[in-house]
Amino acid sequence: MSRQFRPPYFLCCCLEFPVAPRWLAKKGRIQEARSVLQLAGEQDYELELQQIVDSIGIEQQQAGEALFSRKHLFPIFLGVSVALFNQLSGINVILYYLNDIFAQAGFSKVSGNLQAVTIGATNLVFTMLAMSVIDRIGRKTLLLIGSVGTAVCLAGVSGIFFTGRHQCALLWLLIAYIAFFAFSQGAVIWVYLAEVFPNNIRAKGQSLGSFTHWIMNASISGIFPVLAATSGGYPFLFFSLMMVLQFFVVWLVYPESKGISLEEMQRKLATAH
Repeated sequence: MSRQFRPPYFLCCCLEFPVAPRWLAKKGRIQEARSVLQLAGEQDYELELQQIVDSIGIEQQQAGEALFSRKHLFPIFLGVSVALFNQLSGINVILYYLNDIFAQAGFSKVSGNLQAVTIGATNLVFTMLAMSVIDRIGRKTLLLIGSVGTAVCLAGVSGIFFTGRHQCALLWLLIAYIAFFAFSQGAVIWVYLAEVFPNNIRAKGQSLGSFTHWIMNASISGIFPVLAATSGGYPFLFFSLMMVLQFFVVWLVYPESKGISLEEMQRKLATAH
């Protein structure tokens, strides 16, 4: 069978994306940067442009600054912790071993596969919903909502495995769990990582957050099958408790970055700690 030609839709869309004003200003193309800020709907675009230019000057003066220094401890904590909690929610092990979880709860392979499709669709829908409201509701608020929702759902899943009862509720609990995760951590992590580090170390900071995220993913995914086979609901109970811990850490420590420019966020973090 011959392959049908599929146009590169994403590549075509990328051709219409405006260039980032920060990059334009860094290249000395100030007027183009101003035009992009106007296009983006920035009300006080002249002030925003001046802040970008000033921050680029500071960034160039501090080029080569080390990531691991005392003054960067708070941004490092935020970046590493948001990546840790993302995996301590249990999201990837649940997605990786979804059919095994259903099988252990007594579902057939066919019904488990169909339910996995339902959960995947839920993930897509609620990720798109989060994308549409993240700049209105805020990153911190989404994380708090997700912490409560995922903690309750995971506690329910652990209860099913501990008692061996109410297996019919497992699918609904996992659907709700995926919805809460996609609406919170799933949408927030990569946005937050890009916002909490100062401009001159942002690339290094994001790399550290991504490294933490995937190292935890590999570690938890490797340990989960062994623990689940011998301890039933304890892994889900652990994930639930981690989400309770996340709620208090986010509530008490995390700054909100909604509606704040990178330059303002940098000053806010510098004065907060």
